[in-house]
Amino acid sequence: MKKFDEVKIGDTLGPLELTVTKDQCRAYAKTSGFGDVAGRFTDEAAAKKEGLPGIILPGNMSLGLLSKLVTDWIGFGGARLTRMGTTYRVPVQPDHALTIHGFVTNINPDDRTVEIDVWIENEEAERLVTGTATVEFPK
Repeated sequence: MKKFDEVKIGDTLGPLELTVTKDQCRAYAKTSGFGDVAGRFTDEAAAKKEGLPGIILPGNMSLGLLSKLVTDWIGFGGARLTRMGTTYRVPVQPDHALTIHGFVTNINPDDRTVEIDVWIENEEAERLVTGTATVEFPK
C-alpha cells in the first residue's frame, strides 16, 4: 500500500517483465471486439498486408499493461489512477520480451496527486509506448 507522504520524485515503478503470447493477443482482440474488424491483432498475413511486421497488440492492451504497473504500485490504500495518456511510437509485438517501467516526475501536495512517466520497451530497450499517469491519493 503506497502512502502519499512516502512518495518522492524519482521513485521508480517496476520493472515489470512479461511476454504476451500471440494467443493472449488474439483472445484480447476478440473479446474486445477488435478481432472481427482488424486482422492486424489476430492474423499474421493480414498484419503483414498492412505493412506491419506481424500481429501487434491492440493499443488498449498496451494501455492496460501500463495501467497495471501503476495500480500494482498504488496497492489497496485508497489511491486511484485518475488519468493515463499514451503515445504509441512503435507497434508492440507478441512473443517478445517486454519490460514496463515508470518513475515519479511530479508531486502536488495541494491536491495530493502524483504524476508518473511510464513506458513499454522491447528487448533492445526501444521505447514502444510511452505515457503519463496521474494518481490521486486520499485526503
